[in-house]
Amino acid sequence: MFSKKLINWYQEFGRRLPWRDTNNPYYIWLSEIILQQTRIEQGRSYYDHFVREYPTIADLAKASEEQVLKSWQGLGYYSRARNLHAAAQYVVDELGGRFPDTYEGILTIKGVGKYTAAAIASFAYRLPYPVIDGNVYRLISRLYGIYTPIGTAQAYKEFEQLLLNLIDRDRPDTFNQAIMDFGSIYCKPIGCDCENCIFRQECVAFRDGKVEILPIKPQKVKVKERFFYYIDIRWGNSLLMQQREAGDIWQGLYELPLHETERPIDSMSLKSDICMVLKKWLGLEPSSLTIGPEMKHQLTHRTIVAQFMQANYDTKPNKIPEKMRVVGLEELKTLPISRLIDRYLSKM
Repeated sequence: MFSKKLINWYQEFGRRLPWRDTNNPYYIWLSEIILQQTRIEQGRSYYDHFVREYPTIADLAKASEEQVLKSWQGLGYYSRARNLHAAAQYVVDELGGRFPDTYEGILTIKGVGKYTAAAIASFAYRLPYPVIDGNVYRLISRLYGIYTPIGTAQAYKEFEQLLLNLIDRDRPDTFNQAIMDFGSIYCKPIGCDCENCIFRQECVAFRDGKVEILPIKPQKVKVKERFFYYIDIRWGNSLLMQQREAGDIWQGLYELPLHETERPIDSMSLKSDICMVLKKWLGLEPSSLTIGPEMKHQLTHRTIVAQFMQANYDTKPNKIPEKMRVVGLEELKTLPISRLIDRYLSKM
């Protein structure tokens, strides 16, 4: 029987992780949000930090969004942090601080989809809902020879129905942890360990030589480039920062003043163009302007091509745009910033 064989393996070889030693739905929810599109090795330190910094959901709800974004800094996909904070406030303000204890109720939490709801329902309340992540798609598609492209509504329904028949209804939490671990350790995207796999004999993909083909993935979305010209405007121990507005990447985070263009600026005219931008913003040109490093930052559907410039002024400009904020070097350390800005500031 698949579930018994899988659970026996897990009880001997499964990974021991802090969020698996609790049935506290708040801690489990924290871990699931942190681990979305994040490696366990990286996510673990963030989980430990959040548990220390915000030991209860009420503590998280009381924090400011800026504090939560600062705690999240470096993990990327910052909408997860904003949703986490908003959801904590919803649970405290609307649900009396009690985390929902049904699958349907958990789905009402902002930022929670079917996978996360199934994980919390099974790990916290031992409800028989199967988790379906990339590891599970990969293992099940290869084991049963399923060619339906993953990531579609049709695939989710098909895999969910199959897993509902496979899941151990007495131990759904252990089953879900086991299937994710096994897929991650043995049934890897590349270089999977078929020779030592306990399901080798019944695996359709191994039998048919289709391990490298399955699972079938949907067509990739074309990645577009955005051209960012960041200007590090300084005088003495002060510089200017601005906060990203709603409706774009890195919402709520701070960054250097930004001039964005549809196409790259010609290198011959870069300094003169940026000087014109600075004169428009601040009313005067800088005493010196230096071209700094160019960095690329890869997002899911965007490549950010960022050129950094350093503009020095002798004294504070009289005209400061409303959206910009004067920041001292010590205060800068307390602001939530994107990984791209952090990389630049670390170099400087």
